[in-house]
Amino acid sequence: MSEAKIRLYVVQPLGPGQAVRLSADQTHYLTGVMRLGVDAAVLLFNGQDGEWRATLAEAGKRGAVAVCEAQTRAQVMPPDLWLMFAPIKKARTDFIVEKAVELGVRRIMPVQTRHTNSERIRQDRLQAHAVEAAEQCGATYVPEVADLQPLDRVLAEFPAERTLYWCDEAAAGTPPMVGGTSGQAAILIGPEGGFAETEAKRLRGMERVRVLSLGPRILRADTAAVAAITLWQTAHGDWR
Repeated sequence: MSEAKIRLYVVQPLGPGQAVRLSADQTHYLTGVMRLGVDAAVLLFNGQDGEWRATLAEAGKRGAVAVCEAQTRAQVMPPDLWLMFAPIKKARTDFIVEKAVELGVRRIMPVQTRHTNSERIRQDRLQAHAVEAAEQCGATYVPEVADLQPLDRVLAEFPAERTLYWCDEAAAGTPPMVGGTSGQAAILIGPEGGFAETEAKRLRGMERVRVLSLGPRILRADTAAVAAITLWQTAHGDWR
């Protein structure tokens, strides 16, 4: 029995004997790039049924079909943590999405602030990047990447039961702190130019907002995202 080294995210149900028809891109990758053929083993996950070892029953120009044999990992959901961030340069935004998936978040939400430098994102491209990160890091869940929304709208519709950890650059120099309690949470990372005063005033006035200090230095937005998720996971997430 060959060893399964390639993991693929699929949208079909997974279970014993379940046949899964792979996409054209996945078929090309397996057969054209990796040179796999019939009876080769792959790992499949769909974000709901855990990870399954499957064997290629078809592998040709007309497509590929993998048949599930046995579950190799149970489904593991990340903590109910959202990452909200202002998009920055393309490569660094990609980095934020990739690391958020690796570190374990439930949802990724780009937000448009007054000082956001990037006014557009390709939501479909970032979602594909999240899928690729999950395939590579062994996750069994792929976070949803939401489309870009104005911060004002997000705050207006923000759930009352969810704690919002605001990474305020003005808090630099104070010890790192994570207040609040375990449960539904979100982290907000600002743009490179910082939050506008009107945005900061609104955040200070929200009951469920907790200021999250990231230590004595002002961090780049992509570094701040990694640091903030790490602090939250250590205090309230599934790293404890």
